[in-house]
Parts: sequence; structure tokens; C-alpha cells
Amino acid sequence: MKARTLLILSALALGTSAYAQQKVRFVSLAWQTQAVAAVKAIVAEWNAKNPGMPVEYQQVDWGSIQDYLTTSFQSKNTPDLVHYESGPIMDFGKQGFLTDLRPYIPAEMKQDIAPGAWQTVTDSAGHIWGVPFLWESQIILYNKDLFAKAGIRPPTTQKPWTWSDMQAAAKKLTQDTNGDGKPEVYGAAFGLKSASNRILNMSLGFGGDYFTTQNGKSVLQVGNAEKQLLNILMDMMYVSKTASTDGIGLSGPELLPGFYAGKYAMLPGIGVWARQQIVESGPKDFHWGVLPPLKATSQAQGSTTQTLSIPAAAQNKAGAAKFMAFFLNRTNMGRLAAGDWLFPTRQSSLRGAPFMTDQYGWRTATESAKYLTMAPWQKVNGFSEVRSKVMNPLLQQLFANRITVDEFAKRLTEEGNAILQRY
Repeated sequence: MKARTLLILSALALGTSAYAQQKVRFVSLAWQTQAVAAVKAIVAEWNAKNPGMPVEYQQVDWGSIQDYLTTSFQSKNTPDLVHYESGPIMDFGKQGFLTDLRPYIPAEMKQDIAPGAWQTVTDSAGHIWGVPFLWESQIILYNKDLFAKAGIRPPTTQKPWTWSDMQAAAKKLTQDTNGDGKPEVYGAAFGLKSASNRILNMSLGFGGDYFTTQNGKSVLQVGNAEKQLLNILMDMMYVSKTASTDGIGLSGPELLPGFYAGKYAMLPGIGVWARQQIVESGPKDFHWGVLPPLKATSQAQGSTTQTLSIPAAAQNKAGAAKFMAFFLNRTNMGRLAAGDWLFPTRQSSLRGAPFMTDQYGWRTATESAKYLTMAPWQKVNGFSEVRSKVMNPLLQQLFANRITVDEFAKRLTEEGNAILQRY
């Protein structure tokens, strides 16, 4: 009797184990209301069609995902599928914590996703550590009423403004009505809190790469191309005084209240997803629009991508790959991107109706996606340390007008390269 009981318990344990192996543990970072709803709906559709391989949905926030994954990888108690972004997953891939996805990516998906997006997740040996599915551009939000009052005609995607055009418009829009030397309306405000990524991505339009490779190692360089954007920002804040210094300690979205109040006529370089906050929390009588990316040498912008990856220690890699193909099919990727007010990396999805409407500036915003590419910094070993210890602190000193652009360039090069030499 005892032996029979043990046999039954053993069989039940094996059955439970076999069932557990069929589950797909999926960690998602979706956080905006519409995005979470889209993810949950797609998971529910999968589970209804695949009762033998259900997806177990787990919500993790952006602030804790790095620690969560580090702990999971070290303990080898990992989810089967992870949502994150291209920069960190490249590091995790190099450390051996992720699965090379080349055998798992459908040919149709590989061809449909934009080449520039694939570059963000592919290392020099050709390993693909994640499937890129969402990315964003940096756009210009503008106050339509202030533009009309100043007699300024907005640029179009066919005839975009240069940076000089934007500076001229900002000068016309800046108003000191009481003559106290401090404008009541500024032509622009730039969100410059923790500004490294923004500066690096926007500098690509000037041909400013910031990083190059010498003898197989990454090296920081700050020449004339890299200085151009910095000179423009400093000029607007401290010479022409057409850009408010409020943005030095604020992110782009934190400038929105001043934008609603008519304090800033333009918010250049703000993430495309910020439009959702205007729609959901902005004044209903506030008239705003989206301008195309400014043109320097080009309109190129760097962009990281949001990704899905399969950990090397995943228990159900095959199931994770099947669900990933479903989750990121043409229809679903479009749903996910629209829910997050971002762009799908699939070129077929980007042509969908949600991204082609004029409402909320979608059409102009969508047009900017074609200028997205991978910035060199995304593949630099040691970049995270350079960014946190050197670049962000020096940018804060620069924008506070405590050091010059030349001093910034000298110190960033010296201090940044001292860190990179260790990698």
C-alpha cells in the first residue's frame, strides 16, 4: 500500500512538472493604461487558443527590472520571455545570460522589422539577443495658438525646419511683455535632466557620433560635429535667451505644465510617447501639434528599442518562441505600439491605420520613424558607467553655465576614456 501511494505521488509530481514545463512565464514592462490593456488582451487570446501552453503574465516595473533580471540570471530561476530594452540586453547577452534568437525568428518577421532596429540587438558576431518591437523618436510639440499669434507657419514633413529655422522662430515667439528682462513666453524649453541619451541621439543629425573604435576598443571623441548641438542649446539659453533654463533640472514630460500654461511655445526633443499625457491630462481647450524632426546635416536620430528576449536558463524556450511570434505578429505589434504611443518596428505594422491618422499628430510623428537608426553608444562596453559617472554630471555643469562647451569636451574625453580603458 505504501509503495502504491509513493508511486501515485511520484506520478502526480511528474505530471505537475510536465505541465509546468508547458507554461510560458512572461515578464512585461508595459505601464501605460492602454499598453497594459493591449498586452493582457493578447495574452488572453493566446491562452484561449493554446490551453496546453498557457502564458503566465507577470508585471515588473522599469525601475526594478535590472535588479530583477540580475537576480534571476544568477539564481537561474528565470522567466521564459522578458520584455526590456536593447542597451541592457546587449550586455546580458555578452555575459551569456540570453539565448541567441537566430534559430527562433520567423523569416517573415526578420524581413519585416526595420534593419536599423535589428542593429540595436545584434552583436559583432551576429548573435541576436532580442527581438526589437517598439521604438520612439524625439519630436517637437508646439502651441498652435502662440504660433498663430506670432504669424509663424509650421514646417511640414516635406519641408522641415533646420535648426537655424527653429532658432529664428524661437526668437520671434519669445515675449517679454513687461520689459523686466525675463520673458513671460519662451520660444522653447528643452528637458535636460539626465540628458546623455537625448544629446547622443540628437547629435547624430549633426554627424556627431561621440564614439569610435580604435584597436578594437571604444574611444570617446568630441569634435566640432559633437559640439554643434551643445553650442545651439547654450546659445538659446544664455545668449539669445529664447529657451528657458527651467529644463535643466526637468525631463521633457515635467515641462508639460508650463507648456499648457503658454510659458513655452515649443518643446523640442521630447519623446513621441508624451503625446498621450497631453491627451489624457492636458486642458481640453489646449491647441497643440507635432512638428517633424529638425534637419542639421540630416534628420537622423538614434533610438534604443524595446525588446523581447529568451533567457539562456529558460525552461520553455520553444514555447516562449511560439508565443513571441504570436505576440509580435503584424496585427499585435501594431496594437502594442499604438497602446504605448510609440512606433512598431515592423514596417508593415507602421503602415496601419492608427499611425496614419492626423489626430494627435500621429502622421507627422510616424513620418519621423524613418529617420531612426542605431546610435554608436549602444554597443559601447562601459557606456553605462561613463553616462552615470561622467557624462550626465558634466552636462549638468555645462547647462548650468558653470563650464564651457570646450571644457565639457575636454573633461568628457579624458574622464570618459579613463573608464573605457578598463573594459
